[in-house]
Amino acid sequence: MKKLILAAVLLLFVSFTQAQVNFGIKAGYNSSLGMNDLGSVTNGTYNLKSVNADLSNGFQAGVFFRLGFSKLYFQPELLYSMGKKDYSISMNDASNTFIGAFNKSVKISAIDVPLLLGYKLLDLKLVNLRVFAGPKLRFNAGSSLDFSTSPTSNFSASVLQKDIKAAQLGLEAGFGVDVLMLSLDLRYQVINDMYQTKLKDVTIDKIPANTFVISLGWKIF
Repeated sequence: MKKLILAAVLLLFVSFTQAQVNFGIKAGYNSSLGMNDLGSVTNGTYNLKSVNADLSNGFQAGVFFRLGFSKLYFQPELLYSMGKKDYSISMNDASNTFIGAFNKSVKISAIDVPLLLGYKLLDLKLVNLRVFAGPKLRFNAGSSLDFSTSPTSNFSASVLQKDIKAAQLGLEAGFGVDVLMLSLDLRYQVINDMYQTKLKDVTIDKIPANTFVISLGWKIF
């Protein structure tokens, strides 16, 4: 067993010394514009006003580490993310009769840890083009939910219960371009069921906190 562990450590050490290693800092903008919203553009229910409402300002910043093996690379990141999403929810009873509506505001404050596996489609000396995907861990760092009811509702917002999970597993995918020491990424993030609304301990809303992110990084080395 000791020989096996020693061989594994030696293999990792050799792989590390032969790999291309980069470390850098990055910052980016994120929006809560989701795929479901984009799909409704064609039927006219989603317009420029709707897009503007969804493109609420969000921000993320942190560090990344890239370990490259020829065209393949592994990139873990540690990021602080913040953002906001406001939307309205209608409620019907068992007979599909409207019983009220409420507005929900999600303020996101989280630590994100993406673990990305990437591939370089174009790998030149000064420029490369990449695609990547992988899981992402999100840890709550002070997120909040706020509710308000419309005048037509026959219930108070005080009966709504907030449920924010301490951690959740999501996914990320996208593509990027490296030019010298700069790294530009465009990615889509999926986080399901982290910010839920409950009524009498029954979940009535669990809209995913999905976001588009565009970020710029600088490789320190």
